Amino acid sequence: MEKAKSIFFAVLKYGSLLLGSFAALMPLVVVLFTSMKSRDEMANTSALTPPENWLNFDNYTKAFVDGKMLVGFMNTTFILTISIVGAILLGTMIAYILSRFDFRGKNIIMALFLFAVLIPGVTTQVATFQIINELDLFNTRGAAILLFMGTDIISIYIFIQFINQISNQLDESAMLDGASYITIFTRIIMPLLKPAIATVFIVKGVNIYNDFYIPFLYMPKEGLQVVSTALFKFKGPYGTQWEIISAGIMIVILPTLVVFLSLQKYIYNGFTQGAVK
Repeated sequence: MEKAKSIFFAVLKYGSLLLGSFAALMPLVVVLFTSMKSRDEMANTSALTPPENWLNFDNYTKAFVDGKMLVGFMNTTFILTISIVGAILLGTMIAYILSRFDFRGKNIIMALFLFAVLIPGVTTQVATFQIINELDLFNTRGAAILLFMGTDIISIYIFIQFINQISNQLDESAMLDGASYITIFTRIIMPLLKPAIATVFIVKGVNIYNDFYIPFLYMPKEGLQVVSTALFKFKGPYGTQWEIISAGIMIVILPTLVVFLSLQKYIYNGFTQGAVK
């Protein structure tokens, strides 16, 4: 009886894992098949039908050249680098202050960060757009950088949990040697936050890389497209070139997939070590 029960749960466990993997990979398979098909072949075959020619890269060439994806990758890299560095610096400094110092209004600040998460972002877009426009940042990379640089509560939470695990005696010993708070932060706290920084860098970086809304709304000017908006020109009122868009999607996915597979252990370790025990 016990053996049959263990076999049943094993089948249930691995069956659910296979089902989840199938559900996650099926959209990618459909996009891959579509990217290899011609327009006529895509119209006359089902989404799950493999392409006749697996070496048809015409769609990839057209997506990369006509979609000006090289410009998109350059703009994305520029925006992502500055936004991530700024968000990490702001996040670590805020977390250091909230973790190490007691002051009036500390709990209110934490409550405001949490309250901001509860407000749907779409409800504040009118005010946000007006602020960006008044700062004369509309149709510039600065608009996306400023909005992406905003530190979210998840990043602060991860940094706070790591800093709480760092002994206060290190700070006290450094202060006895004449170190200032800035020196303690840059020489002691920051080097010990490398796992948390790697986690935030990957998670926030992927979100910025995949974001479509902010670049589309605040950077509509030609030449400011990023990888997420470069392929939008293949969608028109008289039809959508799905085969070319699918090829572009595969090009966009590849860097993200390589980075995630190479650095996935930092994501898991960062969330695990930063969790409340």
